[in-house]
Amino acid sequence: MSTLSRHRLWRIEPLGDRCLVVEFEQKVDAAVNRQARALAHALTVQPPPGVIDVAPAFCSVAVFYRPEAYSPQPSPFKQLEARVAALLAAGVGDDEGPTRAVRIPVCYGGAHGPDLEEVATACGMTADEVIRAHVASDHVVFMLGFSPGFPYIGGLDPALSVPRRPTPRTRIPAGTVAIARDQTAIYSMQTPGGWNLIGRTPLRLFDPKAEPPCRLQAGDRIRFVPIPPADFDAEAKAAASWTDA
Repeated sequence: MSTLSRHRLWRIEPLGDRCLVVEFEQKVDAAVNRQARALAHALTVQPPPGVIDVAPAFCSVAVFYRPEAYSPQPSPFKQLEARVAALLAAGVGDDEGPTRAVRIPVCYGGAHGPDLEEVATACGMTADEVIRAHVASDHVVFMLGFSPGFPYIGGLDPALSVPRRPTPRTRIPAGTVAIARDQTAIYSMQTPGGWNLIGRTPLRLFDPKAEPPCRLQAGDRIRFVPIPPADFDAEAKAAASWTDA
């Protein structure tokens, strides 16, 4: 265990023989997540030998590498660990790289958001107040996970904090916008799930034929925009490609 700063800790562990993981404080926290994204950016801009991919998560960074890029002794992991540790010790700063503001149109409530009224009751609000609070929140994509292109989005207004549902649904449509505790998520494909469904976006978040295949990225600033159901199909056509997001 090494000290990153007076307030944050980090450690480096192997994950198999082709991946190294840097772990920061084990909590979902905006400041810790920014540190993870800053490290990921630094390793992407100036990758150590053999590094082929860097993936930030809530409070960690996975660094995938080719061990054949290093001599056998000491182990490739130890050699890469030393390089990453030196970078951390020198300080990676706060540069997360370029970030984007992404507009996400959402049909709130009704068939698209069947849990909106229940969330409103739990929060002591009206449905319209929940929508306004959700739209006004400072949303940032912390990471992608669970399924391809599925964003975990931080910054939810604490007034909207509700637990996950006691019984998950077996089928949630792609594009569904949901909340639980202090986060928002968007289901990138039809999957089971236990979050509270408050709306749905017509945007497609994952396309294996696109480059990149995921519409959203860690660090994106999300602006949710309410739209009426009548505009759902038109919005989908207007932003069919990632560059139109």
